[in-house]
Amino acid sequence: MRSDIGIMTRHNELNKFGWSDWFDQRAACKPTDTVARVAAVDREQLLLVDQNGHFRAKLSGSYLHHHHLSHELPCVGDWVCVEKHLGDDFGVVHALLERRTSLCRKSAGSSTDYQMIAANIDYVLIVQSCQFDFNLNRLQRYLVMVMDGGAEPYILLTKTDLVDPSTLAKQVAEIESAGITAPIFRLSNITRDGLEELRRRLLPEKTYCFVGSSGVGKSTLINQLIGGQRQETRAVSGTGEGRHTTVRRELIRLEGGALVIDNPGMREFGILGADSGIGDSFSRISALSSRCRYRDCTHTGEPGCVVIAAIHEGEILPESLENFQKLRDEATFNDMSYAEKRKKDRDFGRYIKSAKKDLRKD
Repeated sequence: MRSDIGIMTRHNELNKFGWSDWFDQRAACKPTDTVARVAAVDREQLLLVDQNGHFRAKLSGSYLHHHHLSHELPCVGDWVCVEKHLGDDFGVVHALLERRTSLCRKSAGSSTDYQMIAANIDYVLIVQSCQFDFNLNRLQRYLVMVMDGGAEPYILLTKTDLVDPSTLAKQVAEIESAGITAPIFRLSNITRDGLEELRRRLLPEKTYCFVGSSGVGKSTLINQLIGGQRQETRAVSGTGEGRHTTVRRELIRLEGGALVIDNPGMREFGILGADSGIGDSFSRISALSSRCRYRDCTHTGEPGCVVIAAIHEGEILPESLENFQKLRDEATFNDMSYAEKRKKDRDFGRYIKSAKKDLRKD
C-alpha cells in the first residue's frame, strides 16, 4: 500500500510536466524504474525531467537491440521508464511509454521512414508569417499531420505589423473559405499585439508545439513567453524575415505552467500514413464524398459527383479539392513505398538469421 501511495504521489508531482490519468493507466515500469519526460534529445543522450529536476540519460543496450526504427526511439515529449539511483546524475532508459498523441512526418528526401517531431502534445500551433510565408496549401499540409496525430491545431499568423489590415483580413478569409475551423491567432512580436491573448490560451500542464518554416518568429515568440532570451535569434533580414537559429527541439515549462516545444524550421513536411488526418482536415470534402454516386469517385468528372457540384455552386474552392487530391495521392504513394521498405527489411532480417544458422552448422 505504501508503495502504491508513493507512486501516486510521484505521479501527481509529475502533473506539472504533462502527466495525466491517461498515462497512469498505461504506465508499466519496473519496480526499480521511475518515470521521466524527455525534454530534449542530444545525439545519443536524452535530457529528462522529473519531480526532482533535469538530468541526462541514455538508452539501454537491450532497448536499442529490440528497437531499430527511428519512430521507436524516444523524442521530445515522450515519457520513459528510467533507472536512476539516488545521488546519480545519469540514468538508463529501459522503456518508452505509449504515446497519447504524436506529430511526425515522412523523413526528408527520398527516405520513406517516419521522423518523430514530438509526442504527447495537446495543441500544435502552426505558425505562418503574414508577409512572405503565408501559404494555404502548406497550412493544410500541416493540419493533416497535426490532426492525424491526435493533437488539436491552432493557426498563428505572425508579423502582422508588416502587412496592412486588409491583407490580414484577406488571409483570414482565405483560411475560413477553405473550410478550416481551427482557431486563428494574430500576433506581432514587434508591437506585441496579440501576445497576451495567446498567453491566456496557454493552459497549465498542457503541452504546446510550435511548427512552421524557418524565420516566421517561433523562437522570438517563445522568448517573449518565457521573458528571456533562451535562444539566440538573429536580426531580421532585409526581406523582413528573421533568420532562425534553433537547432534542436526542447520542452520548456513557462512561468504560468504551460509546456512549449519549439522546432527548427522545416523545409519539407512529407505526408506518410495520414488517411484520418486528410479526412479530418478536409472534412467538408470528405462529408460530400460519401454522397457521390460512386463509392470510388475520384471527383474528376464522374456523373453524380457531389463534390464537383459543390465547386460549381461555390461551396468548395477548386484549390481545396486540388490540394486534397494531391495530399491523398502523396500519402498513398509514400505508404506503398514504406510498406515495401519494411518488407525488404524483414526479408533481409530473415536472411541474416538463416546465414547465422548455416554458420553454426558448419
